[in-house]
Amino acid sequence: MTIPTRMSLHGFIATTPEFNVQNGQQRFYARVGVEHYRRSGPDDWAKLPPTFHNLVVYGMTAEHAYARFKVGDSFVASGHINQYEADRDGQTRPREEFEANRIGHDVARSHYTVDRRPAHQPEAPPADLSVAPSGQALGL
Repeated sequence: MTIPTRMSLHGFIATTPEFNVQNGQQRFYARVGVEHYRRSGPDDWAKLPPTFHNLVVYGMTAEHAYARFKVGDSFVASGHINQYEADRDGQTRPREEFEANRIGHDVARSHYTVDRRPAHQPEAPPADLSVAPSGQALGL
């Protein structure tokens, strides 16, 4: 079996993220910047101006992205490119956006801590394990 792969995009959040509900579905939108480099020597790279693109995320992932991403955050996302047409100044023009199915902070460029607690923590057991919460003995 082959390894399943998807298209990816990495860059930085360039504008304040927006969150709205569109056709009954949550939607996260931001303009993102993508840095580019060109080899300028055997061991040297020249930084080129960034390009800017539209990023959208839908559903619960949109809610999570809106809660976690701010301007300047570096990200890595997987998904696909949507091509569509938009009217601007009375003319229809081709446009594109990257629709991410998954998105997270770029670990190479971000400093953060990971909360590994389970999402649904079980209730803590009583301090005295020989007594049930109702006051009855356990396992006797």
